[in-house]
Amino acid sequence: MGFHIGIKDIIDIVLVAILLYQLFLLLKRSGALSVFLGIMSFLIVWFLVSFVFKMELLGGILDRVVSVGTFALIVLFQDEIRRFLSGMGLKRKLALTGILKRMFGNGRTDSEKSDYNIVQIVLACRNLSKRSEGALIIIARKNNLDIQAQSGEIIDAAINSQLIENLFFKNSPLHDGAMIIRNDRIFAVSCILPVSKNQQIPKRLGLRHRSAIGVTEKTDAIAIVVSEESGKISYAINGELTTNVKPEELEMVLSTSMNY
Repeated sequence: MGFHIGIKDIIDIVLVAILLYQLFLLLKRSGALSVFLGIMSFLIVWFLVSFVFKMELLGGILDRVVSVGTFALIVLFQDEIRRFLSGMGLKRKLALTGILKRMFGNGRTDSEKSDYNIVQIVLACRNLSKRSEGALIIIARKNNLDIQAQSGEIIDAAINSQLIENLFFKNSPLHDGAMIIRNDRIFAVSCILPVSKNQQIPKRLGLRHRSAIGVTEKTDAIAIVVSEESGKISYAINGELTTNVKPEELEMVLSTSMNY
């Protein structure tokens, strides 16, 4: 009997390949690439033992390990799985929101207000960078960051470059921690953020950069960092940090990421 591959088999193979590739990217971002390689090696051995060589005793043992190991992996990587599923849902929601905005309104007033706020944030970052004053600014998007905001002081003020600079002034009682901006307002300051556990982050990066990566790993927020040591500006989106950016580049990134 010949070996026949139909359309359904091809679709099946493609879907499995996509799933494995997404799993590879997920574990790579979390610094667990070696775990992925170990899992793949074990699955290859399990397939050879159970289906190619048909070793019943060893195959039965490995079958048990696979069934238990699936639940163990879910527990071990629950944060990464939650982030992956949340990202998929967010992309669908953003796409639908963009379509509705284009169909039912131009949002010109909101766009102008957002552009003004972006200029104020970039101007503050530029001035803080020149004076090498550290800052960590978190811009909320769909996730409202309530948990993170509760760890700081709620001020709910209009976005203004001078206010941002004064809040991050070294002698200010609220300069430590992060500033959270949401709904076009400075919502909270001196907030405590989760620090990324990614082991691949360079040792030279400090707590502000690690917090920026950490909060963007768990939410869809945009994080802006001004280094106190070097004065350089960085930003993080989706757990990816881009360092040493110019104010003009930061403005372009914010315009693209905030006006959706």
